[in-house]
Amino acid sequence: MSTVKSQPIKKALIHSIQEKQNNKQPALFSYVEKVDWIDSLQFYKSGQALYAGERFFWKDRDEEVAIVGLGNIYTVCSEKTDQSRYGEAEEKWNDMIKCASIHNPFDIYGVGPVLFGGFSFDPKQNQEEEWTKFSSAFFYLPEYMLTTYEGDCYLTTNVICPSDELDELIDKLVSKRNWLLAQVGLDQPDEYAQLVNIEEKDAEQWKKAVNAAVDQIRSDDELKKVVLARKIVADFNKDIDQDQVLERLMEQQPESFIFSLEAMKCCFLGASPERLVRKRDEVILSTCLAGSIKRGQTDEEDQALGNQLLNDEKNRIEHDYVVQMIKKEMEHLCHTVDIPCAPELMKIRDIQHLYTPVTGFTEEDRSILQFVEKLHPTPALGGLPNDKALPVIRQLEKMDRGFYAAPIGWMDYRKNGEFAVAIRSGLLRKQQAFLYAGCGIVENSEAESELAETYIKFRPMLRALGGAADE
Repeated sequence: MSTVKSQPIKKALIHSIQEKQNNKQPALFSYVEKVDWIDSLQFYKSGQALYAGERFFWKDRDEEVAIVGLGNIYTVCSEKTDQSRYGEAEEKWNDMIKCASIHNPFDIYGVGPVLFGGFSFDPKQNQEEEWTKFSSAFFYLPEYMLTTYEGDCYLTTNVICPSDELDELIDKLVSKRNWLLAQVGLDQPDEYAQLVNIEEKDAEQWKKAVNAAVDQIRSDDELKKVVLARKIVADFNKDIDQDQVLERLMEQQPESFIFSLEAMKCCFLGASPERLVRKRDEVILSTCLAGSIKRGQTDEEDQALGNQLLNDEKNRIEHDYVVQMIKKEMEHLCHTVDIPCAPELMKIRDIQHLYTPVTGFTEEDRSILQFVEKLHPTPALGGLPNDKALPVIRQLEKMDRGFYAAPIGWMDYRKNGEFAVAIRSGLLRKQQAFLYAGCGIVENSEAESELAETYIKFRPMLRALGGAADE
């Protein structure tokens, strides 16, 4: 990897190609420039005409970082069904970066070459038809990327350098860039797809699965928890406008991670409250989020429900499983790990959770994917221990979660990045939306109560789609 810091884009690109003219393999050229403020959602929308099916969107829950990618110039995939998929993805990315020319004069988080994507929840699960556009690891590098960091905007242009037709390439890049920036803020049609039907997968069968999981937990001294998920399928009268759904999520769930990942005619998107891991140089941040209860209709009811959750034995046990697992895995990769002694409440629109932040300190050159590999799945989404819980999930769920409850996020060329746990999410495909929700099952779980909890967790996506989420 080489770094160029003080040339305009055309001169920098020519310099990069000349520098590598003896190398017969195409190489990545990446150019970062600071630009006037641009609304990230509007930039995302502006790319639909040129890059439909090749866009991604990311906003962190602290509203500190937003990243939008348009175009796909390089894809990192893995079909591996074991832990080697993480190493394969990292190796492919490293191979691209080590030969890259990066013009980035800014010491800013999330600019320059960035891969966006994620991993499937369980690569051993038989893939269902709706998930065929996604592999067990699926990331891509955008042609244009807008990063908003602490109120400033940076535009990254990425190109795989060819050996000829340089002038034509530069002209196309500049032309498309100018066109995209000119589209930002133009009015979009407000025609909404109408919900016509919701197919709920057999609720009674799911309650039987919960009871079966409870029986297995009670009969196995080592098995402490199993997370069971279910899905509903919503049908609409025409193709769903993914941009409208994303905009509603931004409006309705501002306290969450908002993400969208397109793969041809499919789009996986959601609003998750849960961070899996963030890496900024040597500082690691993870989240323990397990145990939940509904929000109250009044401040007094809401506070009473929160206190009930903080003092509920079942939820505190479930939460502690997550804390202990994340602590153990973080200690394998960090020389220091700090964890508060008790959880607090995280309140979002429809639900409140028990929440404990975890901070670690590691070597700066350690990759974020090493943490993703160690932490996924946490007991909040898989179970405890994972090697016993995952076979039970495969046996009882009888569905493919795809990217639901899995790591989704981004990683840059400096080994930094951030991944959320893709809950409160759904897969949009033409006129259908596949929505997912799950619950942590422990030895004293009650099937009816767990089913009611899934309805609460379906609400954010149903509301964003225009469904009757509060009924």
